[in-house]
Amino acid sequence: MEIHEEDKINEEHASAGNLMESRTSHLDDLLSEKLEKAFEQQTSHFILHDIAKIASEYSPIDLAYVASRLPSNDRFVLYDNLSNLEAKTQFIINTDSNTRAAVLWHISDAEIKQLLENMPTDEAVSVLEGMSERRYRRIVDMLEPIKAGKIKEIKKHQLNTAGRLMTNEFFSFTMDMTIGQVAEYIRNNPGIDLTRRIFVVSSIGELLGYVPARNLIINPHTFSLKQVMRPILHKVNVDSTREEVVDLVERYKISALPVVDENDVIIGVITYEDVVEAIEDIADETIGRIAGTGEKVSEHDPMLKRFFARSPWLIVTLFAGLLNMWVMSCFQTYAGFAFTFVLFFVPLITGLSGNIGIQCSTVLVRSMAIGALSAGSRGEAIFKEITIGLSIGLLFGTISGLIVYTFDFIGITGISVNPLVLGSIVGIGLWGACLAGTLLGVFSPLFFARIGVDPAIASGPIITAFNDFLSMSIYFLIALGLGTLLL
Repeated sequence: MEIHEEDKINEEHASAGNLMESRTSHLDDLLSEKLEKAFEQQTSHFILHDIAKIASEYSPIDLAYVASRLPSNDRFVLYDNLSNLEAKTQFIINTDSNTRAAVLWHISDAEIKQLLENMPTDEAVSVLEGMSERRYRRIVDMLEPIKAGKIKEIKKHQLNTAGRLMTNEFFSFTMDMTIGQVAEYIRNNPGIDLTRRIFVVSSIGELLGYVPARNLIINPHTFSLKQVMRPILHKVNVDSTREEVVDLVERYKISALPVVDENDVIIGVITYEDVVEAIEDIADETIGRIAGTGEKVSEHDPMLKRFFARSPWLIVTLFAGLLNMWVMSCFQTYAGFAFTFVLFFVPLITGLSGNIGIQCSTVLVRSMAIGALSAGSRGEAIFKEITIGLSIGLLFGTISGLIVYTFDFIGITGISVNPLVLGSIVGIGLWGACLAGTLLGVFSPLFFARIGVDPAIASGPIITAFNDFLSMSIYFLIALGLGTLLL
C-alpha cells in the first residue's frame, strides 16, 4: 500500500469518531471506492490496467473481503487480475460463498484443480461445497489420488460436525521417534502447516499424547517423543457437534483439538482458526434466527434472496397482528366511560411487555449457547428471570398508575371517573401484561430446546408475534374486571 493511502486511512480513522468502525473497515471502504472508480472507466484497456495495479498493491485477503461489494461479473475480473496462483488461492479461501461461486463459474476445471492442490484439504472441501455433484466429481477425479482421498474423507461427514471442521493433514509419530527424526520429516513436508502440536500415536494409530512445538526446539535432538510428550486431556469424535467443539476449544484454549474414530485412532485435527470460523457461522445464524430471518447477515446478498429468507416469520407476524385486531374487536362492545381511555395505553402495554420478554429470553438463550445453563442451575435461572420481570412490571405499573391518577385528578384526561380507580386499572393491567411477557420470554426458549428446535428462534419472532396477543388480552381482561367491579 502506498504511504499517502495509509495516511489517508489513519486520518479518516481519527476523524470518524465512531468506535464501531475499525481500521479494516476504513480500508474496505477505501479499496471499494478505488475499485468502483476503476470499473467506471470507459475502455477495457484502462479497466484491466487499473484493476491489475490495485490487485498488485493490496493483499488478496483484503480484496477477497471487498469483492462482495462488486457486481457479480466484476468479481471475476478482479480475481483474474491477481498476480499469481498463491494470490488467487488466498482470494478464493477468504472470500464469501457468493463471490466464490461467481468466480468458479467463469474458470475452467483445470484452474480449479490448481487452486485445490494449492490449499489445505479442509479449505478445498469448502470451495467444492457449492458445486454441482457432476462438476465436483469431475474435478476430484482430476486431482492426485492422495489429495482426492483426503477431500472425500472429510466431505463424507455431516455438516456442522467435527468431521467437517477438521483437517486431515497433520503430523503424527510413534513415541520411539527422536526429535531429530521428527524435525527432518517436517522439513521434508513443507505443505503441511499444522506444526503447533505434534501428535504421538501407537503402531496402529491410537492417540497417546502430543508434543508442543516448543518442546521440539528446546530439547536435544536425541530425545525420544516419549520423553517430552504430554497426555491428551480433550478430544472429540467425528460426529461431535460444532457447538461441543467450540465449547472445548474456548474453555481450555486448545490450539489443535484431535478428532478420533471409534477405535481412538486420530483421523483429523481442528485448529483454532477453524473454530473461529465456526463461531462466526454460529453467530450469524443465531442473530438471523433472533431477528426472524434465515438469511446470513450480509447486506451484499441479492435482495430477492434476502426477501424470501425473511418472509416466513413475517407471515407469522402478520397472522399474529390479525389476531390482535380480533382481540380488540371483541372488547369493542365494552367501550365507554373509562375503557375508551384504557385503549390509549395499548402501545405502552405491548412495547413494555415485549421488551421484558425479549430480555428474559435473550439472557436464557445466551446462557444456553455458552453452556452456562445446566440442568442443575435451570430452576434458579428461571426463578431469577421471573422475579426480575415481575419486579420491573410492578415498578413500571406503579409509575404508570400514579401518572394516570395524577392526570385524572387534575382533570387532564377529561373523564369523570375516580382517579384512584382509573390509575389502578392501568397500573394493575400493565403489571399483568408484563407478567405474560415474562413467562413467555422465560419458557419459550426452554420449550424449543426441549423439542429440539434452536431456542434462538424464541428470542425474536415468537415473542414478537405472540406477546402482543397475550399481554393485550390479559390487560383488557384486568381492565374489564376492575372496571366492572369498581365503577
